[in-house]
Amino acid sequence: MKIGIAPILTSYSIDVADLAKRAEGLGFESLWLPDQPVLPVKTASNAPRLWGDAVDPLIALARASLVTTTLMLGTAVIVVTERHPIALAKEAATLDAYSGGRLLLGIGTGSIEEEAAILGSDFPHRWTQAREAVLAMKALWTNDESEFHGKYYDFPSVYCFPKPVRKPHPPVLLGGKAANVFKRAVEYGDGWIPIGVTPEEVRAGRAELDRLATAAGRDPLTLEISVVGLKADGAMIEAYRQAGMARAIVSFPTAGKAESMAELEKIARELLP
Repeated sequence: MKIGIAPILTSYSIDVADLAKRAEGLGFESLWLPDQPVLPVKTASNAPRLWGDAVDPLIALARASLVTTTLMLGTAVIVVTERHPIALAKEAATLDAYSGGRLLLGIGTGSIEEEAAILGSDFPHRWTQAREAVLAMKALWTNDESEFHGKYYDFPSVYCFPKPVRKPHPPVLLGGKAANVFKRAVEYGDGWIPIGVTPEEVRAGRAELDRLATAAGRDPLTLEISVVGLKADGAMIEAYRQAGMARAIVSFPTAGKAESMAELEKIARELLP
């Protein structure tokens, strides 16, 4: 079982370099950071104020990569519809190259309509837009001369380097719990990274991924399930594992260095060999 942690890091929390180095030393498999490009002051969804303080995940993970050698570096999740795929492809590939192929790109489309409006995302059709973004990034990652022509993104043949170390590209894991997430994951993703699901939902999702992958001629084992937001409860995580989860991503508090290190040690005692 792969065990990762998922903090919301800020300018006043523990330094990601300190957290990442100790997490690797204790035996955690991965570190996952969320993405909040901007937080409108007024939102219909009453988003937590803390979200507005979150650091940029790719820059923070780049800092973490400098002090680690094996720790996988994940986004849980990056909002692909609020970043241009050319810019995101270059940033992701650069991080993957500098880290030696350790990037895991969890993607989503955001839940705050006001934020989407500010950044020009088509909120009602955000997963259609996300599909284009991922396909455009794959073209940029895998071709020396890349072009893409779609509804949301259209560019002529371009050079976009560096290329990722991981071939053909970093794994793309799709967030969300909508019924179509499994179809999307099989078509253009490499796994499912939900939050707030039960073991029963994981079991059903695993079965649907297997069914759709087999029908599409794809090996179901290439599609991992990573669950975000779990508690450090060994018995509960075992239930998720038996349901088909490959990676448990444990919630982690936003706190200073002393409290964060103590929490990291506590989680390690509970979940790691």
